[in-house]
Amino acid sequence: MITLHHCPQSRSMRTLWLLNELDVPFAVNVHPFDKSLRRPEFLSLSPAGRVPALEIDGERMFETGAITQYLCERFSPDRLGRGAASMDRMAWLVWVHFAETISQHAAALTQQHVVLYEDDMRSPIVMKLEAARLRKCYDALEARLSTPLENRDYLLTSGFSAADISVGQAVYMARHFAALDDHPETAAWYQRISERAGFQNSLPAGDGDGLYTQDFYPPWEG
Repeated sequence: MITLHHCPQSRSMRTLWLLNELDVPFAVNVHPFDKSLRRPEFLSLSPAGRVPALEIDGERMFETGAITQYLCERFSPDRLGRGAASMDRMAWLVWVHFAETISQHAAALTQQHVVLYEDDMRSPIVMKLEAARLRKCYDALEARLSTPLENRDYLLTSGFSAADISVGQAVYMARHFAALDDHPETAAWYQRISERAGFQNSLPAGDGDGLYTQDFYPPWEG
């Protein structure tokens, strides 16, 4: 049995989307995004007190990249994963882990805009720098999806994979702080993958269930 420990709209949404696409039986334990993640019982699942945490066959996993690799290798090595012999194996690994580059900037902005509760705690400089870094990440995606050699529907030449899931969920978070207006190929790719049932089923169940109360958080001047 697989049990995912999940906070809506956090990095664990990435694992939830992947599980939905894998079509394997699993259960979800939803946690609030608060200090309860620091309790000893949760720290026994994820020692840094973060989601996702995954229980599978009596073992425990944390870190989204590791979870993605393990689940794909076990349940979908050729459809959502790419095996060692695949021409896209190297690219698959790069883009699965590039998701965390995007997420670290989105997480910093989530802290600045959402988690900090007093204006004097926030830094306009940090906000501007992190939003600019997100746009640099979009530049990398735009270049990948705009290759002159072919028209890419997905990040890999061989089609949809967990790389799209990983990066797509990171972009889902990032879009709360940096729009895709100047990145048309990335916007079209994101629209394509976010229409999938697996993505839709990973969204919060209702208003107020996730981290974000706004669709977009504009730059803050202090």
